[in-house]
Amino acid sequence: MQRLTAGIASVSTLDPFLRELRIERGSDADTARALHALIDAGFDRLPLPGQGATLERWRVLAALASCDLPLVKLFEGHTDALAIMAEIGEGYVPASGQAWGVWAAEPPTARLIAKAAPADIALHGTKAWCSGAASVTHALVTAWNERDEPVLAAVDLHQPGVHITREGWMAVGMSASASVDVHFHHAKATLIGAPRAYLERAGFWHGGGGIAACWFGAAAAIGEFVKRDAARRADPHKLAHLGAIDTALSGAASLLREAADRIDREPHADPMPDAFRVRLAAERAAVDVIARAGRALGAGPLCRDRHFASLMADLPVFIRQSHAERDEAALAERIVNEECGTWNL
Repeated sequence: MQRLTAGIASVSTLDPFLRELRIERGSDADTARALHALIDAGFDRLPLPGQGATLERWRVLAALASCDLPLVKLFEGHTDALAIMAEIGEGYVPASGQAWGVWAAEPPTARLIAKAAPADIALHGTKAWCSGAASVTHALVTAWNERDEPVLAAVDLHQPGVHITREGWMAVGMSASASVDVHFHHAKATLIGAPRAYLERAGFWHGGGGIAACWFGAAAAIGEFVKRDAARRADPHKLAHLGAIDTALSGAASLLREAADRIDREPHADPMPDAFRVRLAAERAAVDVIARAGRALGAGPLCRDRHFASLMADLPVFIRQSHAERDEAALAERIVNEECGTWNL
């Protein structure tokens, strides 16, 4: 297996590539084609979190999100898998041309069991909400071992014992991510890291910041539609909405930049509070931008502009990956007993 080479992808090289890509939005087949095109062109070789260029990593994700959200959902999962294996994979690195997902949802009705096998482990059960299951070649999946400990496993999806369904996803938004149920029956897999390592590593929260960058990038793209329309036909109400959009996005961008800088300066410090802040701020900004863009622009672009309509349909579904008030409560629990001032300039 070849070593991962990090740090060659950037927004400056991604933007012209995306202009030539010509994605048919809403098509899971075209989303899969675009994902593999990005991987083949080397855009998945992002700077790894906490190694000095976290903000550049997030900027690439934001730029791709501004183009197409189902595509960035799959791309973020693939690049997150690479970062996870670089952090706890002990030399396990994907071969060239592979496309990876990270399937970590744990609904009560879909629990994956990892049993000891002659060659590593065997996976049994159902995994829900497997984004891009028909598009990727491999996945990192969370499971539970025979001691009821959470583990992470790498699995080749093109083997007997893996059945990719077309079930489990009814949403219109993000439909091209094809986040379906996958059944495993004696599927061979390789453990990645020790039990609980996936959840306890610093990179777990760094990845959460990457998701916030995706939400931010899509919200910023929606804001750009309002800005361009206001430049052509301004009125006081539209300008008021644009001013509020600018305030919301500027605040979220500042938190993302600050968090990325802190991750790079202190990669082993507790990143959980920053991750919650950027996710909650990006979610709140997205909700505000969606509402204000609809009121500022009316039905026209929702009905006549495929890019705008796709962002407006996909983003409300994507941000529900947030745990909303549960995350706010978890953040409050972390800061409530801090002795130093929390909100100093």
